[in-house]
Amino acid sequence: MQQSAVPELAHTQTRPIHWVATATAVAGVVALSSVVQPGSATAAQPAPGTKGTSAPAAVAPPSTAGVDFPLECGPVKAVVAKKATGDLDGDGRPETVAVVHCDAPMGTPPDGVYVLTRSAGGGKARVVATLIEPKERLTVTDFTIRARAVSATLLGYSSDSVPSCCPDTKTPATWQWNGSAFLRSTPAGAHSV
Repeated sequence: MQQSAVPELAHTQTRPIHWVATATAVAGVVALSSVVQPGSATAAQPAPGTKGTSAPAAVAPPSTAGVDFPLECGPVKAVVAKKATGDLDGDGRPETVAVVHCDAPMGTPPDGVYVLTRSAGGGKARVVATLIEPKERLTVTDFTIRARAVSATLLGYSSDSVPSCCPDTKTPATWQWNGSAFLRSTPAGAHSV
């Protein structure tokens, strides 16, 4: 074996103190980066002589927790089966749309579909519109909010003699806010049995 012409350097051998120093330095960088954040990015440059401002903080959508839904369930409780959020009326505050039914021990309980909002001050969520009443005996599937419209597929019954277990109609529906109420639309020829 040939000896190296360069003497061994003391700093080429790692010791526990080196690992402690490295870990401390990394922890310091991570802590500092969580405190120092860049400003909000904007797509457009402010006009000369004006000062740019960042967008307002996003408003949280209303929660379904603690809301009294207009649904009579007797001894069982109401269950939120599905929910979606979006700004349905264009006011910059999101609404929550909830599909709710009674927590029945058997069978397929009908769904009710409710729109929740809260005041501009951020108060308690409340029901402001009913899109589907449970008495309509419908089950909601394929439920979404897209482009300020609520869309769903509604499973129902062609007559009262059809058993509750087996809906025999399927209808797509869309609701959109017109400035004073939610209007329901169904594509022509969309009912199927």
